Amino acid sequence: MNPLRRGASARLHSAKGAASAPAPLDAQPFVPAPGDYAEFLRLMLPKQQKNVASHRLGSERVWLKKAGPRHGKWGYRVMAAVARMARLDIIKPVPNPGGEAAIATEARRLRQLAAAGLRVPAVLAQQPDGLLISDLGQSGRATVVLQERLDQAAAAGPAALLAVWRVGLAAIAKVHVRGQHLSQAFDRNLVQCPDGVIGYIDFEDDPSEVMTLAECQARDWLSYLHSTAMMLEAAAPEAAGQHWHTALAEVDTEVRERIAEAARRMKWAQKLPASRRWGRDTQRVRAVARLLGRWHLGPAAALQN
Repeated sequence: MNPLRRGASARLHSAKGAASAPAPLDAQPFVPAPGDYAEFLRLMLPKQQKNVASHRLGSERVWLKKAGPRHGKWGYRVMAAVARMARLDIIKPVPNPGGEAAIATEARRLRQLAAAGLRVPAVLAQQPDGLLISDLGQSGRATVVLQERLDQAAAAGPAALLAVWRVGLAAIAKVHVRGQHLSQAFDRNLVQCPDGVIGYIDFEDDPSEVMTLAECQARDWLSYLHSTAMMLEAAAPEAAGQHWHTALAEVDTEVRERIAEAARRMKWAQKLPASRRWGRDTQRVRAVARLLGRWHLGPAAALQN
């Protein structure tokens, strides 16, 4: 969306004279000066239809997020069911409050992570019902979502896949070393900036409101595994396990214990049906359970099809 695009009302009725005649003064939109983020947010927020959209402000790309309805849990129904059955709170969906509460949460988390020296969008302007944040691209060069990089690497072979997957592991470890946690540490929420640094996005909910720091950090690892398990199991489960344990060797003992506990309690999920007709969520949970079983309980614990 280009917020500076003139509306149809600025056009003259006569196509012949449109090129030379000026538009009526009352049809000229007011354009905030570059850097006037608060005014831009105030003007654009009521006009934006989508909950999230990018805009141009001068030469700068920015993102506007408006308060939306509370997110339903239907998209996480399989993980929620697994969490209940396994009595494993760290993988249960965290309620997203939606509305103004979600805006406030995202702004607070972005500032918190930025203060810890992590690459996140900058909060440019904030209202109770909207948030304007920076783009992580640099000098006109766009970011690349890690999910996209993983898909491309998977097509190139196991070695390429593991190399990119380790980038995500390192990015999560970096967050934890700073005493922080993410929200939904899926591959789609990790982005590679033009300078190669991994940035983090999407913080409308905060697991620390219902979990301890160790639980939040264990959840980060399991969330990343959940989003990547299917391709890992199909390509290089043993090698991936080595990288997994290398990354976890540096984390807090309590975090490792909670991941090992998850492996034990999710063992039954290895028996979930592999058929695609049961949905990708079921397949993902099954793949996570099988990998955790193989990596933490031994090869015999990973059931065969």
